Order: sequence, then C-alpha cells, then structure tokens
Amino acid sequence: RLVALALPRGADLVTAVLAVLKSGAGYVPLDPATPPERVRHVLDEADPPLAVATADTAALLPPGRDRLLLDEPETAAALATGPAGDLGRCTDPHTTAYVIHTSGSTGTPKGVVVTHDNVVRLLDTTDERFGFGPDDVHALFHSYAFDVSVWELWAALGRGGRLVVVPHTVSRSPREMWQLLVRERVTALCQTPSAFYQLAQAEADMAREADGPPRHALRVVVFAGEALDPRRIRHWYPESPGIHGRPRLVNMYGITETTVHSTYAELTDPADTRSAIGEPLADLRLYLLDHALRPVPPGCPGEIYLSGPGVTRGYLGREALTATRFVADPFGPPGARMYRSGDLARRWQDGTLEYLGRTDQQVKVRGFRIEPGEIEAVLERHPDVVRTAVIAQDDGVGGVRLVAYTVPATADTALDPAALRRYAADHLPGYMVPGFVVPIARLPLTRNGKLDRRALPAPTEGLRTGAVGRAPATELERFLCRAFAETLGVPEVGVEDGFFDLGGHSLLATQLINKFR
Repeated sequence: RLVALALPRGADLVTAVLAVLKSGAGYVPLDPATPPERVRHVLDEADPPLAVATADTAALLPPGRDRLLLDEPETAAALATGPAGDLGRCTDPHTTAYVIHTSGSTGTPKGVVVTHDNVVRLLDTTDERFGFGPDDVHALFHSYAFDVSVWELWAALGRGGRLVVVPHTVSRSPREMWQLLVRERVTALCQTPSAFYQLAQAEADMAREADGPPRHALRVVVFAGEALDPRRIRHWYPESPGIHGRPRLVNMYGITETTVHSTYAELTDPADTRSAIGEPLADLRLYLLDHALRPVPPGCPGEIYLSGPGVTRGYLGREALTATRFVADPFGPPGARMYRSGDLARRWQDGTLEYLGRTDQQVKVRGFRIEPGEIEAVLERHPDVVRTAVIAQDDGVGGVRLVAYTVPATADTALDPAALRRYAADHLPGYMVPGFVVPIARLPLTRNGKLDRRALPAPTEGLRTGAVGRAPATELERFLCRAFAETLGVPEVGVEDGFFDLGGHSLLATQLINKFR
C-alpha cells in the first residue's frame, strides 16, 4: 500500500512520513513545486488510494483522487479525539518504505521501490562512520522528493538527535542558510557540492563584512548527490573552525536504487584534486567491471556495480527495466543481485575509488539525476519543434546547466526560446528546465548518422547582442545589465530581459545578489 504526500516543509511533513510508515504503508513524495503533469504521471503509476495534503497543496492533485487535508477542521477534530497511544503495530522489514521517482530516458519518471530493510541497514552502516547521537542537530535541507532527505531525516530521528526543517526560502539563500546553521547550532549538514560552494562563499563574504565569521557548531559536512571538485573546498581545511574544531568533510557516492549512500571518503588532504568517493559502506560490495562483467585492473576505468542489502527492489511496475538494471551478481552468494549504475570510476593502488563520470548521457543538476531524453521528449511534443538535443554545460558556479537545441517543425517556423522554456516549465520540475534554448536549423551528425554533440554551437552564439529589447540608458541600468551578463555568461542583456528567461537559476541568482552587495 502507498500513500501520496503533497505537503510543504514543516513539522507536519515529518509527522506525516512517520504516520504513513507506522500504518504499514509506504509514502510517495510529491514536492509542491512539481508540475501538474508530472504529478499525474506519478499518481497514475503508483496509484495510491489516498493523498495527504493541505488546502494550498491540494491543487497539485488531479480530480478524483481521495485526499486528506491536514488543515481542514474535520481533520483537526478527528486528530484531537483520536487515540494518543502507540498503535502497537510491527512493520515487516521487507515492505515498501517509500517510492521516489527519478528521471527516465523515455520521457516519463520511474519510481524506485525502497524497503524498510534498505533504510535501516543504511542507518546502521553509516552510524559506524559518524556515531550520531542525542547531542547532534541535523538540517533537513533537501526536498523530501530527493532521496538524500531520507538520510537527513533518519540520521536525526533514528539516533535521538534534533532535526531542523529548513524552510524552502532559506534553502535557496546561502546567507540565510549559514545564519540558520549558526543560530540552530547544527552539527551535521548534508549538501550537494554545488549548493555548498555557494554556502562557503556566503560564509566568507559575511566573515569579511563582520571582521570574522560567526562561530558554527558543525561537526561533519557530507557532500552527496553529484561529483565533488575538491579544489572548490580547499579553504575549508584550514579556515573554517567551529566550536567543535574543524568539521570532518566527507564525500559520499550513492544512487537512489542502492538507498542514498553507497561509499564513504573522508577528505583530509587539501592537495588531493581527485574526485575521491572512497570505499563502499561495510555491508555493500562494489565492483568495477567492463562490458563483459569482468573486473578491470587497478587504475583502469570500469562501470560501478553495487551489490548487498542496499540494493532496492527495483522500478515500480517496470519489470523489464528492472531486469536490465538489477542483474545477477556472479561474484556473490546464490540469488544475489547487483545494480548496474552507469557510472564510471577507477580504483587506485591505495584502494581509493575516483569518480570519473557517466557511461551514457545522464547528468546530475543540483543533485537531481536527469535523463536528457526526458526533457527532449517533452520539448518534442511542442507543435513547433521537430527534434531536440539536450546537453549539460558548466554554469560557472560549480554546477551544470542544461542547454536544449531545438529544430523547428518547418523552415518557416520561428522558435521563441523563452516560450519553449515556459512550455518546459509547465511539464517538468524546475531543475529539469533548460537554462538555454537554442534554435538550430539541423542537429549536427557524425559520419555514422549519430548526434555529434561536440559540434553543437555554444549556446551564447544564438543570443542577440542588443538588436532586440531596450539597451541600458542610465549608469544604474548599465551596472545591472553588466552584472546580469557576467553572471549568466552571455554577451549582453537588455533592460527588459528576464534573468530566468536567459538561463538563470537559484544558485546563479545568489551569485548575482553577491555582486549587488
């Protein structure tokens, strides 16, 4: 049984997760920022008999879905008169705890089924590394539709710690986030690298403004969700002591299909520039294999395969896809399965694993795993578009942004990039909306007739240089337009241009604000 949750961040969200799990059901998270079309797909696939929401978030739910609104008077009355004691119900460890949806190459997201047993062993295994306890304060920073939130939540509640639910607006403001960390005495923080780069910059800026940074209580900072560039955090080794001394910096590689975290690497050498992901957690087996499932020699790239109790059940209602990604483990005990990650790594002589990238076109944006094919499928449903190619590009702040190259349906069709971005935003989550949409007469092909991604023009080549829109006339307008252009990496910006229409996102907006200070 599954129950959909469409709730804003807050104590009610945490309570609802606990209530669903205690009832013996699993939860399906629906972030309030999710476009209605994606919500409909998730609900059609999971088919939960009930959705828990508020009066505001109920607008996400399509008509005909049974719903329980937490802020309705009838609900409040029922809760006030209900039994206050424990249900006294035990949950089978092999039942579903949650179903989180990740991007799918066919144009629709796929739900990963994770069991109670998967999560409990994650807590037990990571506890050996971190030793969290009642004195720790954890930040629930991420959306509960992102699997890192599972570890943030249960690393606190499972060990008697305090959990600070970060408001959505604060999570998008590095300065406010740093102030929250100091104010709440947070000791354990988990961040995607791109978010942490911004947080570290905000801390440095505030330190200069106040002649020294406020004393934080961080004991450990965990990086997860995307590849880490160690050069971007070098100053944290000597320059960021808190009331507990210098925080431990840990890089963890993981996949939704293997329950959040799979490896552990403590970062102690500022001179090491490798994207080290360390070694597998104690209860997992990690293999680096070639295309014939043969182990590769040390130092050679191989695809990551993971086996052990962290491997999840598979994809909800997609047996064929599950069979291609969750395969028999030839090196494990009879009946063991391993997950084919699509990620490349190599193992050095000292045993350290270094992350190298993907074997396919899949990318991660702000920690979310994205199949470009899903974005391409959405844009190609637009009546003016016949074909699309989506690539990832460095966004200049330690992350990536998506660029969509769109071929018009006819030679006479004039594509409007801003309109296509709005169309994408109506059908996709914000992190999947391309930062640039570049109209192109035809996609370049290799000699074999495949898309030649290296031959695609730079996205800024298609941007105007002042021919459209009003040019800045005052000194203030010139300053603002110059700041927009520098932040967005475009040649010029007009006074009436929109920041987000030119590829901006929340992390770039933070960089822009810093230019204004």
